[in-house]
Amino acid sequence: MAGIKKKSPLPEKSAVVSSFEPRVAADCRVLILGTVPSEKSLALQQAYGHAQNLFWPFMGELFSAGPELDYLERIARLQRAGIGIWDVLKHCERPGSLDSSIVRGSEVPNAIPELLLTHPHIDALAFNGGKAFELFERHILPRFAAQQIARVQLLPLPSTSPANASIGRAEKLRRWSALKDLLDGARQLVATPPSQ
Repeated sequence: MAGIKKKSPLPEKSAVVSSFEPRVAADCRVLILGTVPSEKSLALQQAYGHAQNLFWPFMGELFSAGPELDYLERIARLQRAGIGIWDVLKHCERPGSLDSSIVRGSEVPNAIPELLLTHPHIDALAFNGGKAFELFERHILPRFAAQQIARVQLLPLPSTSPANASIGRAEKLRRWSALKDLLDGARQLVATPPSQ
């Protein structure tokens, strides 16, 4: 009927979202950092739990840790390959699952510099998406000692989220393949005896 206004939808309420514990073995070489788990990941209690997220398919192609395996087996295979996973943020407020919806000012970072002190073999941090890298630069990079960050390579990678449609799958996988190069380089450093 004319003259009756439709109610506009209420804005989605922000929820406090918390990261999972780090999945990092003692001999971890590369730590992959996301932002914070999605609603689907939290419901499943599995990192990168959304069925359309490319993280686990990529881990399957690169490290035989694909989504067809049990979650704990995927984690174990990544750890055997020298890879750990965690998030940049410990807590934040976020309506829905989009990184762009994270409420600035609610962001509490994880203790990544402290983790690196207890895991001295980590020599690279890979970031799952630009938002993870942006949050790292804002909240965590200033907390690193100069000599600590000098020994760690930073590798921003395209987000594996289904929300990131600006880059095709093949190009994303090509860029994520840099993880293998990082790990191969680390293995060569370990295998090469120090010069006299």
